[in-house]
Amino acid sequence: MREIETKAAPHCLISDSGKVQFGQFNQPVAQLGLAEFQYLSSMDKPASAWAKHFHYKQFQFVSVKTAHYILGFAIADIRYLGSGFCYVYNIATQTLQEVTWLKPCGLAYGTEPSSMNSRAYINGKNTLSITIKNGQWQLAVETPFLSAELALVCQHPDQVMAMCSPTAYNGWTYTQKHNALRVSGNLTINGEAQDLSDALAGYDFSAGYMRRETSWRWASISAQLEDVCLGVNLAAGVNETGFNENVLWIDGQKQLLGPVHFEFTRVPASGSEQVPTDWHIYSADGRIDLHFSPLNCRQERLNLWLLKSNFRQYIGHFSGVIVDQVGQQIYLDKVLGLSEDHFARW
Repeated sequence: MREIETKAAPHCLISDSGKVQFGQFNQPVAQLGLAEFQYLSSMDKPASAWAKHFHYKQFQFVSVKTAHYILGFAIADIRYLGSGFCYVYNIATQTLQEVTWLKPCGLAYGTEPSSMNSRAYINGKNTLSITIKNGQWQLAVETPFLSAELALVCQHPDQVMAMCSPTAYNGWTYTQKHNALRVSGNLTINGEAQDLSDALAGYDFSAGYMRRETSWRWASISAQLEDVCLGVNLAAGVNETGFNENVLWIDGQKQLLGPVHFEFTRVPASGSEQVPTDWHIYSADGRIDLHFSPLNCRQERLNLWLLKSNFRQYIGHFSGVIVDQVGQQIYLDKVLGLSEDHFARW
């Protein structure tokens, strides 16, 4: 199987001439360079300073899996609003505890456009912050049921998935992800300290001038199997203009994958969230053939006229087969992971 090639990451995503540098990169891009970007309207005229500011979006997500819990943390800056969530899923009882944040423009939240050195935070009665120092992710959170100071251990920056693709007519999206990372620090859930010796984590940094109305499907796995530490990121809906963000990590080594398709039936909205029975996630080249069975759902529907979000993140089991780049098959049998179905107008 032919390996998908990467190119050397520029220090700044926007070149000196104001052009975006697209491609799959061999390591993270230090700066996005928003000030240098020559943002044009759909009529090829320079966009206003207002449009250049408010059309930029950025969100960051961290997931952590321990022996007994799955945790999710998110901060989104869509300029008009800041939002965030934190949840703890109890694997044994299949129950979810969560807190959410929703902040008006510029109040008690902030992000910085760098996936190498930056801080994202959202404050209130509960607090969440994600700090990145020289590419190393650190997370701090305080809620009534959760207290944590965690570090995601990334020893090989060249194994990060980092890419930038054209978006819509005149935009771009930079996405950086890494799964199956080891975790250090302190974690307390409902007053009980948690063992992090076998914990695994993944992160997502996505930013850019995205479509005004967008949607995506996503799947993520960080798991220690019998003979391999496995990380998987699969997505459809955003980064598909010449490049995609699908990637497999085997014992920390990155392998880029081709496009994938998500097949499932959405359940109509009702008073209580119903969980779809099964997803089929597969690729045309046969390297991905997975079935996902949801167990629980963290969902949020916001209809604020100009802004809308229909967000569903599922926790469930993956079963099936993945083929690596040398043709070896990796079988999954009820491996816990995440999937997501999201519509946004922002």
